[in-house]
Amino acid sequence: MAQRGSYAKGVAKREEILGRALDVVAREGLRGASVKMIADAVGLSQAGLLHYFDSKEELFTAILRKRDELDAAAYGPFDDPHGSLDDIADGFLHVVRHNAEVPGLVQLFAQLSVDAADHTHPAHDWFLERSRHMREGTAAAFAASQERGAATPALSPEAFARILQAVSDGLQIQWMQEPDLDMAGVISQLLAALAPSSVDAASSDAASSDQAASR
Repeated sequence: MAQRGSYAKGVAKREEILGRALDVVAREGLRGASVKMIADAVGLSQAGLLHYFDSKEELFTAILRKRDELDAAAYGPFDDPHGSLDDIADGFLHVVRHNAEVPGLVQLFAQLSVDAADHTHPAHDWFLERSRHMREGTAAAFAASQERGAATPALSPEAFARILQAVSDGLQIQWMQEPDLDMAGVISQLLAALAPSSVDAASSDAASSDQAASR
């Protein structure tokens, strides 16, 4: 019983650390969010913080994983093989808009995605799995839209998924250099060209959300 209670406390503390770390990174950015700053936010020493994570790199990987969990809960998962392209596009655009409000997390994602090209990096396998799941869900939804005649037949579903991912990741880098860039607007234009119905549905949902928020 004692071990079970200790394990539960450890899990709870780890979740607390990740919650605070998300706030710190979003506010301070990648360069400003040191291990010491995150440790101070949860009342731990740096050694105490790293007791819950094997390294700084694993900590930052876990922060991104937690961010994805929260985004999926708020906007819907992107890797659902049974999800419609309309729902995936709506959730995807919501996340892109939200990302513009948390530049520090965008910086962290961009930097770790480069660092994780090294297969020994703690984030390497996570990035591979994340990308694969997202592309599989998006490709399946695009294929279903093609069967209904609601998406262009000029691309294979796999190519569409790759292009959407590449555009999204590339726009984040451009946005860090040009903060006025409307990432969601550019992606909406891409979707409008390749799968018009998905953008119509996403725009309708966004308008409904805006109206509800203004009441």
